[in-house]
Amino acid sequence: MASRLAGKVAIITGASTGLGPVLGSVFAREGARVLLAARREELVRQAAAAAGAGAIAMRADVTREDDVAAMVGCAVAEFGHVDILCNNAAVPGQDRWIWEQTLDNWNTTLAVDVTAAMLCTREVLNQSMLHRRHGVILNFSSTAGYQGIPRKTHYVTAKASLRAFTKAVALEVGPYGIRCNCIVPGAIDTDLWRNWLRRTAEEQGVDVAAVRAKALKDVALQDISSTDDVANLALFLASDESRTITGQSIPVDAGGYMQG
Repeated sequence: MASRLAGKVAIITGASTGLGPVLGSVFAREGARVLLAARREELVRQAAAAAGAGAIAMRADVTREDDVAAMVGCAVAEFGHVDILCNNAAVPGQDRWIWEQTLDNWNTTLAVDVTAAMLCTREVLNQSMLHRRHGVILNFSSTAGYQGIPRKTHYVTAKASLRAFTKAVALEVGPYGIRCNCIVPGAIDTDLWRNWLRRTAEEQGVDVAAVRAKALKDVALQDISSTDDVANLALFLASDESRTITGQSIPVDAGGYMQG
């Protein structure tokens, strides 16, 4: 069976920890040449090495226009074009009640989680996709943007915005043969999730198992997604198998949020 991304070139942001390195490895395994980008250079280089042949790394701060232009330029110079952009970079921000919210916490979260997606999308369109009339853009939201989470106004606002951004981009780029979709994970079994469990348990004076059980009590499968679960959905949406799917926000959360 042919590799699902054979001949494709992908850029993955936020690729130093968590989901990003897994996306890089899955895409490379399926035949893509991949540029992994993140602010933490040593970690992103390790991720590229783990992904294997066809993966390269560079340091980039995706909130900076010059860094984004250089990132896309590097991919084009190295591989000739870009077929896939994964806007995966994100920060959770600091947990604050709305009456304690700070402008710095708010602006920093939106800069990384939303504005960076705009910058990367704009640049990859201008440097490659519009000219070639081909490409796939994947944004990464969160079910927090559907349901809301106390002390996360900054984060839920950012993640909800990505869904609307996805629709508008899909409408604009569709006539050029370019698709844009949004992946909406619930909890993912990463250090970020485990740290949240521990922090919440300490604040409430209970054990981690109790916090986890409460978080999953209304989830149909009583489970959370692995990074591989999310990467597999990204692989499908990045491949030609999903060629008529665009403008959609697709949850991958074990049935915690059900659309329709």
